[in-house]
Amino acid sequence: MKHQLHLLIIDPQNDFCDLPPAYRPLNPATGAAVAPALPVPGAHADMRRLAELIERGRHGIEAISVTLDSHHRYDIAHPTFWVGADGGPVAPFTQISAEDLRATRYLPRHPQARARAQAYLDALEAAGRYQLIVWPVHCEIGSWGHNVHDDVRAAYNRWEDAALGVVKKIAKGSNPWTEHYSAVMAEVPDDADPDTQLNRSLIDSLLRSDRVYIAGEAGSHCVKATTEHIVEQFEAHDPAALAKLVLITDCMSPVTGFEAQQQDFLARMRAKGVQMAQSGDVLQELLVNAGR
Repeated sequence: MKHQLHLLIIDPQNDFCDLPPAYRPLNPATGAAVAPALPVPGAHADMRRLAELIERGRHGIEAISVTLDSHHRYDIAHPTFWVGADGGPVAPFTQISAEDLRATRYLPRHPQARARAQAYLDALEAAGRYQLIVWPVHCEIGSWGHNVHDDVRAAYNRWEDAALGVVKKIAKGSNPWTEHYSAVMAEVPDDADPDTQLNRSLIDSLLRSDRVYIAGEAGSHCVKATTEHIVEQFEAHDPAALAKLVLITDCMSPVTGFEAQQQDFLARMRAKGVQMAQSGDVLQELLVNAGR
């Protein structure tokens, strides 16, 4: 009897991949090659390995879910939202604390957004997971950068053809008032927006699986945040279920400067009983499940 093996791919999108020139189309307006907005070193190689895993092991995969970082240009974690105290632009990768806003070191460009932004930063820091980082505008809905890496998409398309199935797409991040690293819930859920709240459907589908393989970008942020929330939900339901979670460690990489965060995340997950595996090991499990 085949096991229910579920592959969860976190944000395998062009904007997160250090793509070589052959993977980057020309901008018809400028004639220059389009550049990823937030490339993670090693991500292209990660996605190539992941695509090969899907290609060779597709008959052993019972379900595939793909999360998609999906932002508007105007977003509390983009430079478009903020100005410095002098009214000048705020550079990408700037960290903004609740105290920074109180002291007017940084301010929302829209004056009427200040109270809501302050409440958000206070709630974010109270949760103790992250401080706000101003990222480059990335994964803008409708853009090339929002699209899935070509090799991964081609591989899961062939899985769909073979399985007569559908890869479940899970969008996150379209609410401009909260960061949404995790596919399970936003960092500060918005009471008025169900899309920022607990994704019970995703958790239930993972709990029904016999094994859940997790890969994607970046290991220091969205893979980390999603896995942490999955682990919290699994622990609340059945701590023994943590043993079915497998992080494919050669199919994820950290954002530059956040290598320690990924290593700490992996160590904490291992201590909780989450499994670690390389794509080659996972392939063997998929082949066995396919009866090959």
